[in-house]
Amino acid sequence: MTMSTTAVLRSEWIKIRSVRSVAGSLMAVFLATLAVTVLTSATVGQAEADNKDAELVFAAFYALNFGQIAAISFGATALSSEYLNGALRISLSAVPRRGRFYLAKMSVVGGLALVVGLVTSFTSFLVGQLFMGEYAIGLGEPGALRAAFGGGIYLALMALFAAGLAALLRSAVAVLSLLIPFILIVSFVVGDIAGGVAQYLPDRAGQLVLHQSPEGSLGPWTGLAVTAVWAGVALLAGWWAVRKRDA
Repeated sequence: MTMSTTAVLRSEWIKIRSVRSVAGSLMAVFLATLAVTVLTSATVGQAEADNKDAELVFAAFYALNFGQIAAISFGATALSSEYLNGALRISLSAVPRRGRFYLAKMSVVGGLALVVGLVTSFTSFLVGQLFMGEYAIGLGEPGALRAAFGGGIYLALMALFAAGLAALLRSAVAVLSLLIPFILIVSFVVGDIAGGVAQYLPDRAGQLVLHQSPEGSLGPWTGLAVTAVWAGVALLAGWWAVRKRDA
């Protein structure tokens, strides 16, 4: 007897909730972002805002740079946990149709990342403004509401990007070793060398939605769509690996 789709989704939710490293990574998206927001806003927030070149909307979401690392960790560990101690064989014995299993897994990962991402994005923005004094802005500021929604979507897309790569590489360590240096170092080096080409990198493109007035050929939502394409390609590659390789 095969499990219903609802039962498969519920089982994937239980897995994520019960594996400490996966659940911890998801909580870290919110906690790390909020902690960095409070720290930076309370210490240097007003001084930075006093700069004539300051972009208050983008600065309000600075801490998402740290939240995205936790989101990548969540996506990677949620998938890589299936490759530990024969867990994937057990999962496929319960859900023999690999497409159904993979879709359920990614739906739960993406759904949770989106909910936590949106809560994180809005909360960090609102809390951060409490420390900004005369430089505080609200969601009515041009671009702020779009950035808050876009920030949550961006975090979810980065989690799915990592999840797809984890399904392909079968290792969270490999994914983290690839993506974190890429985002923290390579993306900036390529940006300095390649100029406009860098805006099509997954992190650079997605973060355009956080700018009040993005520069370059991509708009805020177009940039987020580019990140979605990167995530989609990774998910398709992960699906190919799950479908073709032995459990």
